[in-house]
Amino acid sequence: MRALVRTAVGLLWLAASSAAFDARPVSADPPQSPPEVLTGDRMSVETRFAQYFYAHSNGQVNVPLATGDPVVDAVQTTNGSVPGPFAGQSMNCRACHLIDEVVDSVGQRSYADFARHSPIPARDDGLTMTPRNSPPLVNAFIPRRVGFFLHFDGEFTTPEALVKGTLTGRNYGWMPDERAIAVAHIANVIRGDDGTAVTADAFGNVPYAGALSGDYAVLPVDLQLPPQFRIDVMTASDEAVLDAVATLVTQYLRSLVFSQDADGNYNGTAYDRFLAKNALPRQPRPNESALRYSRRLRRAVQRLTDPQFVTEADGTLKLHDHPFRFGADELQGLRIFLTESRHRATARQLRDRGVGNCIACHAAPDFTDFSFHNTGATQEEYDALHGEGSFAALSVPPLDARNADPDQFLPPSAAYPHAHSPFRAVASAAEPGITDLGMWNTYQNPAFTDPDQQQALQQMICRSLRSCGARRPDRLLDAAVALFKTPGLRDLGHSNPYLHTGRMDTLEDVIAFYGNVSTAERAGMLRNGAHELAGIALGPNDTAPLAAFLRSLDEDYR
Repeated sequence: MRALVRTAVGLLWLAASSAAFDARPVSADPPQSPPEVLTGDRMSVETRFAQYFYAHSNGQVNVPLATGDPVVDAVQTTNGSVPGPFAGQSMNCRACHLIDEVVDSVGQRSYADFARHSPIPARDDGLTMTPRNSPPLVNAFIPRRVGFFLHFDGEFTTPEALVKGTLTGRNYGWMPDERAIAVAHIANVIRGDDGTAVTADAFGNVPYAGALSGDYAVLPVDLQLPPQFRIDVMTASDEAVLDAVATLVTQYLRSLVFSQDADGNYNGTAYDRFLAKNALPRQPRPNESALRYSRRLRRAVQRLTDPQFVTEADGTLKLHDHPFRFGADELQGLRIFLTESRHRATARQLRDRGVGNCIACHAAPDFTDFSFHNTGATQEEYDALHGEGSFAALSVPPLDARNADPDQFLPPSAAYPHAHSPFRAVASAAEPGITDLGMWNTYQNPAFTDPDQQQALQQMICRSLRSCGARRPDRLLDAAVALFKTPGLRDLGHSNPYLHTGRMDTLEDVIAFYGNVSTAERAGMLRNGAHELAGIALGPNDTAPLAAFLRSLDEDYR
């Protein structure tokens, strides 16, 4: 079921209850979505912006392709493939950030896909997949107190930059030296569109030029953009048209949030319902950090003597394969999740176990600190292919050597279109030395010329170190090895496989992974490992309740 439905007067969001808790938790979308969100949604499913369409359309933007890009013929999963919703067309945002397009065959998503690494259009560089697992987009654009970064390595600092980089980038089939062609093509699609494309059917079939100018004769009220979003695409420059597209898609992306009530409390999960039933604090106080809130919540949970559990009488999950429940197992898992060691797990904690130390990076209620950490995922993948200790022995060039030979060591960019990208790639058994070093690729990269971005990245490195002192950039680059942005944990049931490597299929796999890397960190065997890992002390009896708690964060996002 699509989030948007057609009505006689335009497009309306599916109505959602304004009560704090509906009998069936769903995404609390507003009764009617603003026109800028609707238009941005339409652009996110637009398949004609891709390079494949440019190369095979003969400049006719309203004529369907004779043969679509093979990359969208099927949706890849960890268990094979199923027919793709955009077969016969070309790449778009939704191909890697699905919702319900294949719900009948493989299930629902919260704007993620089912592959370990998302397929991308084939070009002469030989790449066929993204270097990282596709992260879900829901809650990815919410405000935060730390620096705003997008992508696992902090490549983008605004949603608009992410949108423009994606539409004109490799995921859409464009090579780094083809940006000017991409921008001109996207502007040509916007100007020439006549509203007959199949992806426009759910959005009023209004030509883009009319929708963006606000002058279209029969423009439905629901699609009349406010003045600040309007543009005359016929007279505007190509770059201005791209900016307008990015602004509108950003409005849509910012609307993708998990269910909340009128007071800003999350209310779509069994966990959220448990907090409400037991009068537990549900969000930070003004000026209270998420970590301090999580500690306050822990104290309140510890004082809970007669917990009121959540059952299917309180709600149901129709899009997950487990019940809407928060019982004794989930409560035990919550306690493990909230339990800290602060520094390094003590001998007693290592004996007794039950210390998740999870809130060090995944503080409630968003369950992310929006920062960067090296959890050992890169090392786990590399060592699995090349043997234990291989990642620790991997030769990584220092700052001067890296930047002196960018084509050899850095990722492709407009500045270095033919760079080899050995350290932003999927590790391969056949190619030792190929792996993904995360933020190492963006920090002090000469292609990223914004000093504010570099300063913000440096602050993220300092947060991961707890303190920078007077460390020079070359030393900080070492500390950026394998740093990746912390994901949120809500609705994990709709975003597997897990980790940026996509190597973990189940929550139990992830918990076992953290047990292993915490042991490695305490033993000094994890290269540049996050210090928070040393505080984890999990035993075999902790896996089931912790996984149960994490499943209680699932909701039926629609």
